[in-house]
Amino acid sequence: MRLLRSSNCEEAMLTKRAILLAVAGLSVGMTGTCPVSAQSYPHRLIKMVVPGNAGGPADLLARLAAHGLQSRLGQSVMIENIAGAGGILAARAVARAAPDGHTLLLGNTSVFSVIPATSRDPGYDPAKDFAPIAKLADAYQVLVVEPSFPAASLPELINYAEHNPGKLDVAAVYGTIPHLAAEMFKSAAGIDITHVPYKGEPESITAILGKQSHLCFINVSTALPLIKEGRLRALAITSATRQPELPQVPTMIEGGVAGYVVTTFVGVAARVGTPADIVGRLNGTINQVLASAEMQANFARLGVRVSIGTPQEFAAFIAAETRKWTAVATDAGIRID
Repeated sequence: MRLLRSSNCEEAMLTKRAILLAVAGLSVGMTGTCPVSAQSYPHRLIKMVVPGNAGGPADLLARLAAHGLQSRLGQSVMIENIAGAGGILAARAVARAAPDGHTLLLGNTSVFSVIPATSRDPGYDPAKDFAPIAKLADAYQVLVVEPSFPAASLPELINYAEHNPGKLDVAAVYGTIPHLAAEMFKSAAGIDITHVPYKGEPESITAILGKQSHLCFINVSTALPLIKEGRLRALAITSATRQPELPQVPTMIEGGVAGYVVTTFVGVAARVGTPADIVGRLNGTINQVLASAEMQANFARLGVRVSIGTPQEFAAFIAAETRKWTAVATDAGIRID
């Protein structure tokens, strides 16, 4: 059995350990190598570049997907974690790679849509530099407050904000999904809430827990344990429908914010120019991996939903999300030079 390699190692939390144990338990079958051709791809090790450090949600999803690819393609898949600049460094690395399908990007909403929507020149253009292969999963954000906050529901929060304009603030890293989600909320609900920038999501959460800020949008995988421990109160989720992890928490739409849906996603892409049949083979193989009941269960543990589709559907989705976040960023005056 060939073992997956990583450029970084970090100690994971209990849930993450469970996922990694599940990954380790997946069987890895190997087949013989073939001469170099699109039909016999891959003919050498595949590198999957992940924006961020080892042990994070994206890294765990990458490892699950990589093991599935490894067992079906008959080649080792190495995870390379490239942290920094919100994913820009990882994206640039893949944008400079050879277009042969042996270097893949495990990108997210930020890399594929938000950074291009908010940055003047991130050093890459998803529409020109990448060949979308497959969307792996969708997730959502959770609007949370500290349990002693005077509003116990989304309608109460909106009512409080209406009667106290400018007195509430939302914690978020500037130019990120939580920030854009907050600006979208302000616009859709017609309320005046002040954005307070923080260095990272942990700092934003700490500010809420310490009652230094009033509310924030955070990823469901991060929110779940804090909500279950009673340290945060969930007022609403940003998906279109209620979710099994938080069945008692209404959607933003149910809470009175018409049309409000914010989803995040993770997907795989290669360098533009990668042969279409290689893209097609990778897409078909990834979809086989995602169709596994075991894989779907592992993804669910991380608070995400498997998403199966074609490269064309993924490309159209990225384009639509980029247009959406460009409009939000433009209306809110969010721009990163």
